[in-house]
Amino acid sequence: MKVIKTKDYADMSRKAANIISAQIILKPDSVLGLATGSTPVGTYEELTKRYNQGDLDFSKILSVNLDEYRGLDASNDQSYHYFMNEHLFKNVNIDKANTHVPDGSEPDSDKACADYEEIIRSYGGIDLQLLGLGHNGHIGFNEPSDEFAKTTHCVDLTESTIQANKRFFEKEEDVPRQAYTMGIGTIMKAKAILVVVSGEDKSAILNEVINGPITPKVPASVLQLHPNVTIVADEAALSKTTL
Repeated sequence: MKVIKTKDYADMSRKAANIISAQIILKPDSVLGLATGSTPVGTYEELTKRYNQGDLDFSKILSVNLDEYRGLDASNDQSYHYFMNEHLFKNVNIDKANTHVPDGSEPDSDKACADYEEIIRSYGGIDLQLLGLGHNGHIGFNEPSDEFAKTTHCVDLTESTIQANKRFFEKEEDVPRQAYTMGIGTIMKAKAILVVVSGEDKSAILNEVINGPITPKVPASVLQLHPNVTIVADEAALSKTTL
């Protein structure tokens, strides 16, 4: 693991955008694995800024997102498809036909997950996968478990994840209880992985991810086994980590 320590969230966002920008410039038809949540927003803003300055071209980029709530279609303003449109896709020249998010409106979970794995396979896999980090160590919606999930699957969200996400919904009952997510195995097949982490509230779990045992109880700890992982984290997030 390579760990890049940054001063604050803005610095983290810039340095993460540097890595993604380099990937796009070096391989204009890259397959980017993208993430939602509050942490990557600043990175997407930086990428949009660079596109507007004429420094980046997304026209040949292919994207696959980590996850989507089961039961929400793309037009729902709490869906991750909608999130990506708002924070990146509508702001750059990416071809919407080349952007993919698991189909949350598909009630047949086996079909939704198999279809998504086929999309990733047909693209030849992921060149660079962007990840955030959950308070319980989840990546995507791979929650703490007794084993690492291999492929895209339907997951029951834990209470801590529901609580963390309820601020985005009008009331807690509206938060979906299930999601479709890439599996740990799918994520680990990415050629390179970039993890963005910000805030003191993530410091304890980030230390476990970097220095703790590799266990499905802390899903992101499996990243220790990947040959090309970069963690970009601010000082607060790294405050409990010894490097």
